[in-house]
Amino acid sequence: MTDSILKDGERIDQLFSSDVKIIQNKEVFSYSVDSVLLSRFPKIPSKGLIVDLCSGNGAVGLFASHKTKAKIVEIELQERLADMAQRSILLNQLGKQVTMVNDDLKHLLQYVQRSSVDLIFCNPPYFKSTQTSKKNLSPHYLLARHEIATNFDEICAISQQALKTKGRLALVHRPDRFLDIIDTLRHYKLAPKRIQFVYPKPAKVANMLLIEAIKDGSQEGMKILPPLIIHQNNGDYTDAIYTIYYGEKCD
Repeated sequence: MTDSILKDGERIDQLFSSDVKIIQNKEVFSYSVDSVLLSRFPKIPSKGLIVDLCSGNGAVGLFASHKTKAKIVEIELQERLADMAQRSILLNQLGKQVTMVNDDLKHLLQYVQRSSVDLIFCNPPYFKSTQTSKKNLSPHYLLARHEIATNFDEICAISQQALKTKGRLALVHRPDRFLDIIDTLRHYKLAPKRIQFVYPKPAKVANMLLIEAIKDGSQEGMKILPPLIIHQNNGDYTDAIYTIYYGEKCD
């Protein structure tokens, strides 16, 4: 099945701590550490409904699937990425739990009921559309990385409509957008509750930001979690990251 499910240029990568396999293509899209960390950041509900916005090749929702019996709906605008995600769902035999939707996230309420979602994941485009200096020539990466087809305001608006009261939005973003992110979340009555800055190495500046917000939650009680460091100075994963990727080390 593995050979027949792949198309030209594709490979299968595995997150060994969960045995989940993901179809990847470096010319189109490949998940990286931000997707892995996002899938592990919030408390995963044991049942109910989870949505993965801007799902790309489906990595975040699939990584989360083994921790819950909740139904998972993934929504992705790009047809090629949605097709890769659908085949990854089949590869992992998760068709009864995970559904892939190839559509604009603005149409989410055509697929889930208003105020019905327990948790929304989102690994959104990081860069504003006005930031042109580093735009990738690939249209797939361009849409994934830059706010062209959607933006953070739209993501918060649809999340506010789809989440239950006290439902949660978990996202990964860039630290330089931090103040803008907090202001937009609060505008849509999504109260930031847990924040964690991610650092590539000790003594380096943060290059990622994980945030969990609660719909209609109190604006008080926001917690800044301890820093999460990806690599030791020698380039090896830190123990925390090793565990996320491979499970607990054996002595």
